[in-house]
Amino acid sequence: MAPPTNTFNEYDGIGNREDLSDVIYNISPFDTPFMSSIASVDATAQKHEWQTDALDSASGTNFVEDGLDAATDAITATARLYNNCCISDKVPLVSGSQQAVLKAGRGDELEYQISKSGKALKTDMETILLQSNILVAGSSGTASETAGITTWLITNLSEAADATTSTGSGLNARTDGTARVFTESLLKEVLRETWTSGGNPDCIMTGAFNKQKFSGFTGNATREVSANEKELFASIDVYDSDFGELQVFPNRFQNAADVLVLQKDMWAVAYLRQFQLHNLAKTGDSERRQLLAEYALEARQEKASGAVLDLTVA
Repeated sequence: MAPPTNTFNEYDGIGNREDLSDVIYNISPFDTPFMSSIASVDATAQKHEWQTDALDSASGTNFVEDGLDAATDAITATARLYNNCCISDKVPLVSGSQQAVLKAGRGDELEYQISKSGKALKTDMETILLQSNILVAGSSGTASETAGITTWLITNLSEAADATTSTGSGLNARTDGTARVFTESLLKEVLRETWTSGGNPDCIMTGAFNKQKFSGFTGNATREVSANEKELFASIDVYDSDFGELQVFPNRFQNAADVLVLQKDMWAVAYLRQFQLHNLAKTGDSERRQLLAEYALEARQEKASGAVLDLTVA
């Protein structure tokens, strides 16, 4: 039914105020379970180095005759490893007019964009640390790159038969093989090998699809409700294995085909430069800031961790 003739309705009005909510809704994830779980250390050079060592294999025949001259044992030197620090940044730019106008949902546009860029920078770093990228030294015209986690893991792996393993030096990437279904037996195999190698893993990290696969395991998996931890990671399980309890974290930024079994204190992020904010020179009617960090992944002892790789993701 049509309104009466000459009805002045909202479609004719000129001065009606807009209805724009003063809240900006953003559900983009910015949780970083890996970076949040491992140590942060200082780097003092762009090439960050550390050492690893191991005890001699245990002997069941270490019997010494009474009064015999002592025989000197051979000494094995430590292994010296390194990774390169890389630089990651975000650079927001806001015009003078955008800063001046009245805005909904934020007062200062530049501060809002800086906060948003900082969260995005952290997710970039989480992704870089968990990928299979190899280290690049960097040179004029070439950015330095830090080697990701799966370029270091070589000892305690469950892989497809046609996969190619890295050398564990950060210098070459592994190649994926034919995808397999994630099963509890594969996980138990890696846990056994990791413990036998001397590790005490305390964390399992996986993508969304294989996190749900994990939830379907019939072994000793129990739900852990901790308000403190849920603030950080949104969902936490505890897997009670034959070799101790492991927290299970879903991670949006790792390779979805990987299930990482980690001893967290055997990994660290080494910062040559912690998160920094720089005012960049004005070149006109705008303000520009640079957020950056310079960092490398430190693989303290890869034998303490393992992974189930080459898994289906759908």
